[in-house]
Amino acid sequence: MTRILAGGLGAIMLITAGWFFWIGQADTQVEIPAPPPEPIDAPPAEPELPEADVSGLKGPTPPKATELTREQRRFARYDRNFDKRITRTEMLSSRTKDFKKLDVDGNNLLTFEEWAVSTSRRFEKADRNGNGELNAAEFATTKQKRRKKPACKC
Repeated sequence: MTRILAGGLGAIMLITAGWFFWIGQADTQVEIPAPPPEPIDAPPAEPELPEADVSGLKGPTPPKATELTREQRRFARYDRNFDKRITRTEMLSSRTKDFKKLDVDGNNLLTFEEWAVSTSRRFEKADRNGNGELNAAEFATTKQKRRKKPACKC
């Protein structure tokens, strides 16, 4: 009998606590309108900037720019993180323009597998020491041979 009484009393207490909680939540959700903004009469005046005499001052000289060779520029385009090494990921990431050249089956559709296999083979051929990275000398062997433009037969 005491269990039933204790259970009933507990249920009444839970219902009462829930009711107070629900009432408390309802009071906090009342929206209070914000006061209207104050009217703007005139724009604020611009602050005066201090003046300084810089006629005798001289800044540091900038470093001299060096002319890079064509091969150094090509190496820099592939070396995305500028660590003087080209990883396989860096080499593969910039080969997307050569899809048409890599079409093995000649169907004018290049699958990723065709492209990746061809580029991976090219990378492995250039990586002579097999460490998975190309240094500048190894990378120089991947340079495409330029074709001379045909003379105009006008």
